[in-house]
Formats: sequence, structure tokens, C-alpha cells
Amino acid sequence: MPDILTLARELGFEHCGAFDAAGLEFREDVRAMCAGGRCRRYGRSWSCPPAIGSVARLEARAREFSRGVLVQTTGALDGDFDAEGIRAAEAVHKRRFAALARQCGAVFGEGCLPMGAGSCTLCVKCTYPARPCRYPARVFPSMEAYGLLVADVCALAGLKYYYGPGTITYSSCILTK
Repeated sequence: MPDILTLARELGFEHCGAFDAAGLEFREDVRAMCAGGRCRRYGRSWSCPPAIGSVARLEARAREFSRGVLVQTTGALDGDFDAEGIRAAEAVHKRRFAALARQCGAVFGEGCLPMGAGSCTLCVKCTYPARPCRYPARVFPSMEAYGLLVADVCALAGLKYYYGPGTITYSSCILTK
């Protein structure tokens, strides 16, 4: 894991930590938050439920992996409703994570499983369900879509979920064999 952690730091992630993937808890109640419309992407994206499959199917896939690395981008906000700051931090995180996932994929091949933060934002309008995804190799379903509570994964990796007022943090992980 040290190589992935080093790479993550080199890519600019503010926080990163390794964890034992056996400690992941896949929860239907987390997936229910997706269905509840909290982010408004349920049933509207190839990276979100129900398109990505059941929690049980995703858990079975994730259980093939033994280790994980959690990476975080923390951005400063000008107040609680700084939409521009929130979007900027998300864009930075997604760019960093795509680079990390691409490099891990080159090293581990099928031996890595990236889980992103939030819904896919590659396209202005997703093709779901009418046509296949335009960029299937670049889509990373979120930890929540897998049924993982992000705060629990943070604790497993020895990282905080919240870094204080005036900040927003995006978290993603990569599982490896």
C-alpha cells in the first residue's frame, strides 16, 4: 500500500490512509438514501443505482479485494453556502481521483476497484437508460452506491470525515487484491 499512498500524496490529496477491506460494511440503508432522492441522481446515471446493480452483487465484487486506500480532498469554503467553492473542490477531487485510478489500473489491472465520490459528472446529460455509457472505463460508482457509509470507511482508514467549519471534504477509495 505505501506506493499508492505515496502516489496519492504526489497527486495532491490532503489526506489518505490504508485499511483492511474485510472491515467494510455494505448496508442496504445507505443505498436507500440514494433511492430517497437525496442527490437526485438515482435512476438517472450509469454510475448510480439501480443501473450499477444490487448491494449484494456489488459487495460480492468488492469482497474479492483485501486492501484499500481512502483518499480525500479538503477545500476551503467562503461560508456554508459557497456553491462555487463546493463545485471547485469536487472538480479537483474528481480530477485527482481519475489520475490515481488510471495509474492504479495500469499497475494492478483488474486487481483494483475504484469507488468515487458522488455521481459521475463526465457528461452534461447521462445517456442512461436509453443508450450505453459513453465512457464506461472512466466511471467510478460512489462508495454510497456500493452501500458504504463514507464516515465508516474514513474511520476504518484512520481519517476524519469532517475537518471543521469552512471546509468540505470529498472521499474516494481504491480496493486492491
